[in-house]
Amino acid sequence: MKTIVTGGTGFIGSHLVKALLERGRRVIIASDFAHLGTENLVDLGLTTSDIEVRKADLRDYAQTLKAIEGADVIFHLAARVGSLEYLHGSEISELVTLQTNLLIDTNVFKACLEKEVKELIYASSCAVYPMQSQFSSDAIFSESDLDLTQSTVSSPQSLVNPADSQNSHSRLRTQDFGLTTIDSRLPTINPDGGYGWAKLLGELQLSWMAGTADSRLMTPDSRLATITVGIARIFNVYGENEPLGQRAHVVADLIRKAILYPKEDFVVYGDGKQSRDFLYVSDCVDALLKLEAALSNSTNSMNSTNSITVNIGSSIPVPIGVLAEKIVEFSGKGIEIKHDLSKPVGPCSRTANTEKAKTLLGWEPKVSLEEGLRRTYHWVEKKVKSSR
Repeated sequence: MKTIVTGGTGFIGSHLVKALLERGRRVIIASDFAHLGTENLVDLGLTTSDIEVRKADLRDYAQTLKAIEGADVIFHLAARVGSLEYLHGSEISELVTLQTNLLIDTNVFKACLEKEVKELIYASSCAVYPMQSQFSSDAIFSESDLDLTQSTVSSPQSLVNPADSQNSHSRLRTQDFGLTTIDSRLPTINPDGGYGWAKLLGELQLSWMAGTADSRLMTPDSRLATITVGIARIFNVYGENEPLGQRAHVVADLIRKAILYPKEDFVVYGDGKQSRDFLYVSDCVDALLKLEAALSNSTNSMNSTNSITVNIGSSIPVPIGVLAEKIVEFSGKGIEIKHDLSKPVGPCSRTANTEKAKTLLGWEPKVSLEEGLRRTYHWVEKKVKSSR
């Protein structure tokens, strides 16, 4: 069985490739190598002789068709990803992220139908959940909070967070787009910026491909059930092979600052009270593999389904200030933590309810935050030292 991983040289993708190879799978990577060569694979002890690598710009449909040729299963992870500033720093950043990811997803999904791929696992995001629910300190999201198969919707509210009313980034991402004027049968939709919009529209395409969307929104000849689909709404994953530099997420960025301190200030964006749901990368990969298994089991059972959507997270909210203190402890340095209130911080809170994943997939995280941070700290430290 041929398994293709788009974005297989990236952060999560490289770990997934290794896990698949360890299970005896034939793995093909489709990547444009825009930001990375094969260094992430090498870091994990893999060589290109272990894997077939297909260089392809997935924004081009002809290249996408060639890249997925012969696939039985596709794990689709390729996307424009990065830090808050990289994805949401300006309206241009939002636009480029939306257009790039929407184009990649559309090409991959269309190619899957044309090539009759049997199974697709899509790396979606917690960014699809409505932004108006993310400005409280205890926001927890279940899959039912955004169910694209439902046919009812509540009226949109004014969604600008008063505390961020002067922040153009916040205004852009929390604007009332008035989607109920397009079709009142859709659920309330207000994802997180261009990245969230692209992921949500990706999910919507897949719900139609798998035949799980509201049938009233589809014409008889467009009802498709030719592919089974797994959608993983991934929360904040961290670990070895995370991007460093401009695209770095908060864990890797704070670790890098701690390592370089005192040459570089240890600066936390915002007041540190905003919280995130942090999941170590090996637990994320385990969840993706179990989602694939659940799809296969469902297809072969009497109670078959063409689509499964699950949250993938730790279900534990961690304030960024607490995260920073843990990283300072690991450093063993007398670090002064500074706060920059002018920097973007995103939502106040975003935590996964993972009961569905536990029940349906038999999955739950195994690596504690402390252990995951220890591993990640050592990896970043090695990278920083080797770059000097």
